[in-house]
Amino acid sequence: MELQSLPVNFLPIIIQMLVAIGFVVTTMFFTHKLGPKRHTKDKLTPFESGIEVVGNARTPVSIKYFLVAILFVLFDVEVIFMYPWAVNFKQMGVGGLVEMLIFMATLLLGFIYILKKGALDWD
Repeated sequence: MELQSLPVNFLPIIIQMLVAIGFVVTTMFFTHKLGPKRHTKDKLTPFESGIEVVGNARTPVSIKYFLVAILFVLFDVEVIFMYPWAVNFKQMGVGGLVEMLIFMATLLLGFIYILKKGALDWD
């Protein structure tokens, strides 16, 4: 039997999206209109992560910061590939287990490599 994708099948998804968007818009509107509006000198000064702003925003940032961020995203995305495997673990059997062990060994080798290269050291 062939499954057909009809527009009616997407109605629950569309309703959920409309409810989510409506909730966000309503919440933002009411918090903006009902919230306190006290503009003080302290509130109007730039503030970043609990640290007072020093210097210009155009100062160069260490490449280590971006390298760590990219490595985090890389390993995070690779870990996401483990979820479908975990869901289908029983159907994949021993072959799936061996493939995942190879995948995880490759990840471990990559992680050891970046540790040996000093990519995560903050000198």
